[in-house]
Amino acid sequence: MASILPASNKPMRSDQNTHVGKSFVHVKNPYLDSMDEDILYCLDLGTKTHNLAAMFEDVKHGMGIPSILIMLHELIKLLHHAQSCDVIMIRVGTSGGIGVTQGSVVITDTAVDSFFKPRFEQVVLDNVVTRSTELDKELAEELFNCSREIPNFPTLIGHRMCTYDFYEGQGRLDGALCSFSREKKVDYLKRAHIAAVRNIEMESTVFAAMCRLCGLKAAAVCVTLLDRLECDQINLPHDILVEYQPQPQLLISNFIKQRLGLRDQPS
Repeated sequence: MASILPASNKPMRSDQNTHVGKSFVHVKNPYLDSMDEDILYCLDLGTKTHNLAAMFEDVKHGMGIPSILIMLHELIKLLHHAQSCDVIMIRVGTSGGIGVTQGSVVITDTAVDSFFKPRFEQVVLDNVVTRSTELDKELAEELFNCSREIPNFPTLIGHRMCTYDFYEGQGRLDGALCSFSREKKVDYLKRAHIAAVRNIEMESTVFAAMCRLCGLKAAAVCVTLLDRLECDQINLPHDILVEYQPQPQLLISNFIKQRLGLRDQPS
């Protein structure tokens, strides 16, 4: 998850509370008015917990396919110049689950696009280039076996869907735009589940494609913070979020210790 720099603590101008001469943004989603609170999860903001009217500028934010693609180009070049060998790349983070219990850790065997296809489409010059998004299945199995050694650590292997958007692209009803019904949303997510998709995020297809093309073993491990078949907004208490978010790192740290022969040493 990308970090957010909060808006500067400037005093509110005297004209900020007046609507005279203002042209406001109009959202086109009838579901928003019925919500008790709107949690802007990716920005770590909420309509009840933050004064959003005062936090409107000086925000720097990076996430999703464009950000990770730039990072991967330069990171892979760095590994090349450093003459690194036997490199394993693991993407960790949070995600929305599909038909899985919140707090479960999903190890991805294949990243798929919004059509449930194992591909990443990249526009290069004026051509659309399609690249495979298969991840290393032996590495996924090794991570899964490692998870079995951690008590009370629900883990599964499944496909991961990567989208270009957190809202409409993931079938959410709480964005600034919503062009589909609740029924169509549920139908889409159920079809994703039938296609073996167990979680959704916004980086995995390009991550899998780049690592595969450059000969890197790669895995993706994310904890699920909600079941998207049940709700759209992440409304877990803060202490539960704090408990869930380090789960992928715990698995990866155990995996690294196992690889280095340090399994019997204390954390």
